[in-house]
Amino acid sequence: MAVPWRQCRRWSTHCTGTSLFETICHFTGRPASFSASSWKRTGPANEGLQAAQPAHTNSTFSSSFTRHKSRLLFPTPQLCCCRRIHSDAKLKDPFTLAQKDLTHLYDDIRKELLVSKAELKSLCDYYFDGKGKAFRPMIVVLMARALNIHSNRDGDLLPGQRSIAMISEMIHTASLVHDDVIDGSDKRRGKNTINDVWGERKAILAGDFILSAASMVMARIGSNTVVSVMSQIIEDLVRGEFMQLGSKENENERFKHYLEKTFKKTASLIANSCKAVSVQVNSDPEVHEIAYQYGKNVGIAFQLVDDVLDFTSCANQLGKPSAADLKLGLATGPVLFACQQFPELHAMIMRRFSSKGDVDRAWQYVLQSDGVEQTHYLARRYCQEAIRQVSMLRPSAERDALIRLTEMVLTRDK
Repeated sequence: MAVPWRQCRRWSTHCTGTSLFETICHFTGRPASFSASSWKRTGPANEGLQAAQPAHTNSTFSSSFTRHKSRLLFPTPQLCCCRRIHSDAKLKDPFTLAQKDLTHLYDDIRKELLVSKAELKSLCDYYFDGKGKAFRPMIVVLMARALNIHSNRDGDLLPGQRSIAMISEMIHTASLVHDDVIDGSDKRRGKNTINDVWGERKAILAGDFILSAASMVMARIGSNTVVSVMSQIIEDLVRGEFMQLGSKENENERFKHYLEKTFKKTASLIANSCKAVSVQVNSDPEVHEIAYQYGKNVGIAFQLVDDVLDFTSCANQLGKPSAADLKLGLATGPVLFACQQFPELHAMIMRRFSSKGDVDRAWQYVLQSDGVEQTHYLARRYCQEAIRQVSMLRPSAERDALIRLTEMVLTRDK
C-alpha cells in the first residue's frame, strides 16, 4: 500500500452552534472544517494542490453567521510543517496519460450507435463529435490503470474496463439530452441542443436509444456485479432529477437536499464507474470503496465548481448562458450560502425565483455575499477527501494524475 498523506494541518475553531455545515458533515460522512479567509489569502489558481491537504480527522464544521460579511468566515487553519509523498516529484498530466486509451473513444461509441435510419444516427452522433472533454472516461481510464498497478498487474486496461469508460460517456451524454428537454435549453457545449434542432420528441428518443446502446455494451462485459453497479447510475440520475424538481422549507434540510441531488445527478456516475473498473480487477471491498469515494468526492467538487461558474463565468466560456440555474428556479451552493447573509433569498427559493425581478435580485445578493467563495472552498474540501482516498493506492503515474486532476477541477473556468 502507498504511504498515506501525512498529517499537515491542525485546525482550530472559535465558534460553536448548529449550522448547515453540520448537515454537510453528516452527508459526507467525514468531519471537516473550513476557512474562507485562507482561500482569500492565496486564491485557488495559485495554491494548486498545496492547499488541498486533508484536515485533521477530529475537526468539525462550525460557523457563526450574521448579515455582516466579516463574520461569515470559517475557522482559520493553522499550518504545520508538512510534506507530500508521491511516486513522482512532478504530478502527471491526466490528459496526456489517458490520451492513448481515449483516442478512439468517440469512434467506438459511434459504432455502437450504428443504425440504418440516417436521422436517428445524426441525432445520436451529434454530441459524440470528438470535441467533448471526455472528463468522465478520462477518470475511469486513470482509475483503472491505477487499480491494475495496485493489484500487481501491468497498467494496461482490461477490455471490460475500457467498455466502462465508453458506457460512462454514453450515459452522461444521454442524461444531457434529457436534461436539455426538461430545462428547455437551446445551447449545449457552444452549439444548439438536440431538442432545439430536431424537437423534443426526437431528442427524448435519441437519449433513450443511447441508453439502450450503453446497456448492450454493459451486458457484453459479462459481469453481474458490473451491471448492478452501473445500473445504479441510471436510477440515481432519475431520482436526482426528481429531487431537483422540489424544494425544502427547512434550511439545513435544503442544503442536504442540494448535496444529495448533486451526488445523484453528477457524482454517482463517476463514483460507480470507478467502482465498476475496480471490481473487475480486485476482490477487496476496501479497494472498491477507495475507487468509489474518489469518484464521489471529485464528482461533487466538479458540480460545486460548475455552480460557481454559473455566477462567475460568461456564456462564451461556459458554453451556456450565465445565471442559467437561477432562471431554471434552482438554488445552488452560492445561493444557499448567501441566504445566511440575506434571508430575503428564502422566499425567492421557495417560489423558485418565479416573480419578476427575482433572478436579478438573487444574483446581486449572491455577488454581495461570500456565497461563491464558500462554495468553492467546499469544493476544495471534497477534493481533499478525494486525494486522501486515492493516496491509499500504490504509487503510480496514474494515481498521481488522479491527484493532479483535483487541482484541475478546482481551477477550471469552463
